[in-house]
Amino acid sequence: MTDPISDLLNRIRNAQAVLKEQLSVPFSNLNHEIAKILEKQGFIKKVEKKGRTYKKVIEITLKYDDKSPSISGLKRISRPGQRIYKGFKEIKPVKSGYGMLIISTSKGLMTDKEVRRQKLGGEVICEIW
Repeated sequence: MTDPISDLLNRIRNAQAVLKEQLSVPFSNLNHEIAKILEKQGFIKKVEKKGRTYKKVIEITLKYDDKSPSISGLKRISRPGQRIYKGFKEIKPVKSGYGMLIISTSKGLMTDKEVRRQKLGGEVICEIW
């Protein structure tokens, strides 16, 4: 697998399309941080790290509102073939503030609101609304 972030986003999108309650994705620190941000922002219910050493997985419990997914869209921005970097002045609100960007900064992964507040820039990982 060349892009584990796209794999994570596609697994979430596909699981929500068939109204699955839980899904598991292979563990990586980046995937775990993205999932924790989604949990903190209220897009998913719960994130758990399970397993040991080479069999680690991330268990994600999805969130629904009356049988409709709380995440209506996921989009990968920066890809392995084309990295997208932005300064804090270039980062605009997503869907008039209803969505968010996940940005990799020198201080770790952050949402677009945190990046603008701390006046940082970085690689735009994905967009969620």
